[in-house]
Amino acid sequence: MEDVAMLIREGKIEEAEQRLNERQAEAGNSPGWHCDRGRLLDVTGDREAAIAAFEAALQIKPNYAEATFQLACLLDLHGNEERAIELYQSLSHRAPTHVNALLNLAVLYEDQGKSEHALRCVDRVLAEHPNHVRARMFAQDIASSMNMFYDEDQERTRLKRDAILDMPITDFELSVRSRNCLRKMNINTLGDLLKITEPELLAYKNFGETSLAEIKAMLSQKNLRLGQLREEMAATTRTMPHRRLAAQGSPEIFNKGLSEIEFSSRARKCLQRLNLTMLGDLITKTEAELLAIKNFGQTSLNEIKQRLTEFNLTLRKAE
Repeated sequence: MEDVAMLIREGKIEEAEQRLNERQAEAGNSPGWHCDRGRLLDVTGDREAAIAAFEAALQIKPNYAEATFQLACLLDLHGNEERAIELYQSLSHRAPTHVNALLNLAVLYEDQGKSEHALRCVDRVLAEHPNHVRARMFAQDIASSMNMFYDEDQERTRLKRDAILDMPITDFELSVRSRNCLRKMNINTLGDLLKITEPELLAYKNFGETSLAEIKAMLSQKNLRLGQLREEMAATTRTMPHRRLAAQGSPEIFNKGLSEIEFSSRARKCLQRLNLTMLGDLITKTEAELLAIKNFGQTSLNEIKQRLTEFNLTLRKAE
């Protein structure tokens, strides 16, 4: 089982798929096989099938910790926080302490405004691992956020906008062809659709003018249009005195998607709130702009700065 997970971590997807196929006979009674299949499906972008695979593993072995954690992470990242919390909670009661489950649960609690619950999760980690660097920084971060002021009207507006952008494509009445093409292009939400342009849609195999007209009509009913989010992000970047091209680095690095980089749940959610999709977008932000986001503290800032150093990049300096 570990060999498949290792191959996936090393980016050897075809080898991992071959290894899993060699173990096909285990599918009927091996939770590990389904868990590995879930990992593989997740990394190849088939989220729904990945969730089903982890659920299948738990059907065979309900107390299987690895499948529980992987499923919770997947649900957490894609908006099903209620179920993710239930799964993390089930892991939090087990011994030995599942550190990552407790820390992820703490992030979700704080996002819900339950800072005391979040602190208790972190304190449990520190009780067994007093020198755990991430937990110690997180405890300080939570304590600071408990005294953080933010504009409630602005937050309500942001939440309303996020709710619209997070609406799944499956909620809209589209033809089977349009729906299948969008799924294969990994366009799962309304926000994903607003980041893509007409030429990019038409360039996709089997996507024609009829499907384009159908999607444009659906968006028009909501006063939205294709490419809208990309235009908004480009406009925001143009107003900044320091453009991404002023930084040292190759276009390939600037265009690297943030979804390809390993971030904690909290950091990833905060970046999504800013509609940042590429490294080049991220380096146009200052530390102060990131820290102004609700629940974005020093821990998340340090994490993002560390990730940027791996690409020899830094956040924009405040003037």
